[in-house]
Amino acid sequence: MPPSNGTRPYDDAPPRTPRSARRAPSVEYQAAQPDPTEQLAQILRQEIPSPKVLAFANPKGGVHKTTATVLTAATIGSVRGKGVIAWDDNELRGTLGLRAGSARHARTIRHLIADLVRVEHATGYDLYDMLDDYLRHASDGSYDVLAGEENPRFAQRLDPHTVRRVLELLRRTHDVICVDTGNNVESPNWQTVLQAADQLVVTSVPREDAAFTADWMLDLLDEAGMEELVANAVTLLSCPTPNPTPLIDDLAGHFRTRTRAVVVVPYDPALESGSNIEYPMLAAATKRAWLKAAAVMMDPFAR
Repeated sequence: MPPSNGTRPYDDAPPRTPRSARRAPSVEYQAAQPDPTEQLAQILRQEIPSPKVLAFANPKGGVHKTTATVLTAATIGSVRGKGVIAWDDNELRGTLGLRAGSARHARTIRHLIADLVRVEHATGYDLYDMLDDYLRHASDGSYDVLAGEENPRFAQRLDPHTVRRVLELLRRTHDVICVDTGNNVESPNWQTVLQAADQLVVTSVPREDAAFTADWMLDLLDEAGMEELVANAVTLLSCPTPNPTPLIDDLAGHFRTRTRAVVVVPYDPALESGSNIEYPMLAAATKRAWLKAAAVMMDPFAR
């Protein structure tokens, strides 16, 4: 017989939690990991407070100075979209003008200097239009090229005052100026570019003679009072063959003690012929390596 209080026999059991009050299964949310490639690209997209000069240097020939200059300009330009130029300031027949940019004309730094006063006095869009008559452009439009002069006698006209005027002109029209320097540390144009540089990029390949020459150059710059430029430099080690040699690790370790950073860029068959450098033709891994290299160079200037 039911209890007299009207309760049911199972009323002494714990009350059931209403369905609406039951605790929902916990769900853990994890923030998406940032894309490393996008992080590097973001460094290159940052506003630059003032135009920057990147000098690519090593008195030894055949150490990929021209390749590094072109691919840095191409990488930064492909991310920023505009405002990047590569200048061949080699005093003796540099090849940058042959390996980069469309040969829409044969004008070089010699022709620009001949008209320098007229171009310097231009302003606004007129300045861009006038300077453009002396520039070549990458096939994808990512950067401009100021080709060097093939006549070796012209080097005598690249005195310090003229080089400074050209750099100042390029600063008025471009945000990033990548300069391919020559092999003569005693030449006035080489010294003037290094004195004006915001970032020194030491290029080398995994060879003892190339590394020794780079080391000697850094000592020379230290003695010339450019210790800060040396300490903040970036060393770029390029692999000329598909299989990196053990020496590259030794050189990387050494130059980390002398410069701010060391970046190793891989071999790419698209660069082997020594002909025109086409950034879009590079392997994805090569593009990532150059993106990292360019970001390391530009990181101190990014806001």
